[in-house]
Amino acid sequence: MNPFLDVAIEAAREAGKILLAEYDHPAKISYKGEVDLVTEADRRSEQAVVVRLRSHFPKHAIVAEEGGGHEAPLAPGASSGTKQAARGYCWYVDPLDGTTNFAHGYPCFAVSIALAENVAPGSGPGLEDLLVGVVYNPINGELFTAVRDDGAFLNQKKIQVSSIERLATSLLATGFPSVKRAQNPNIHYYWDFTLRSHGVRRDGSAALDLASVACGRFDGFWEFGLKPWDTAAGVLLVGEAGGMCTDFAGRPYRLGGPELLASNKRIHEEMQQVAADIAERAPQRSN
Repeated sequence: MNPFLDVAIEAAREAGKILLAEYDHPAKISYKGEVDLVTEADRRSEQAVVVRLRSHFPKHAIVAEEGGGHEAPLAPGASSGTKQAARGYCWYVDPLDGTTNFAHGYPCFAVSIALAENVAPGSGPGLEDLLVGVVYNPINGELFTAVRDDGAFLNQKKIQVSSIERLATSLLATGFPSVKRAQNPNIHYYWDFTLRSHGVRRDGSAALDLASVACGRFDGFWEFGLKPWDTAAGVLLVGEAGGMCTDFAGRPYRLGGPELLASNKRIHEEMQQVAADIAERAPQRSN
């Protein structure tokens, strides 16, 4: 197997055990903002993943949601003030994607781990080549994995996106932010896409939503303002399963971009057109 993938799987399974152990106990909750919560499980899971990644790949950068990662080495000639990373590898870690679900006892959450290689020194999120992605749901034991140019898998069985041809017969997914919710325009997109499809699900985990597009459970997914750790593994899964991920204009999705549109390819153009129609009427997205 791929050595990067092996370590990512080990880290995801270890983190999953921590989440399961914490799941049956009252969540110890704190807040990063007015409604953006974080649990002790987030922190413990992240620490386990980061420690394992560091032990195997000490020169790799790690970007983790709760801040437990570390930066890549500086590029030659760069000052520490520029924080310009050398060309190399970077891990994106979401130790508990679906924290709100977890805190409320709703069994829809996952560990998401991805490895990317920087295209250029100092380029920052968005310009990498994704190499490895793992999304692990510890509740049902589903392990989604992908390696660039080697396909996507669910529990070691190859998966592919759905064959649905029309938006009208598709099942979609989306999500809503925990911050600046009143300024987010997604309620307008939710309304229109619901009326134009078989329905829209909102399960609260972008990583699992993307994994579901990859294995054909959902035919499309869209969301605003997702962070690189939310999407890196899932985007690779979708691409390796035969789907595509872009922004609403059809440009290749960049990690941390303002919007993400993922689909089985077949309904992508139709989803883009609907998004464009909505954008003409909906208020502008607030950053």
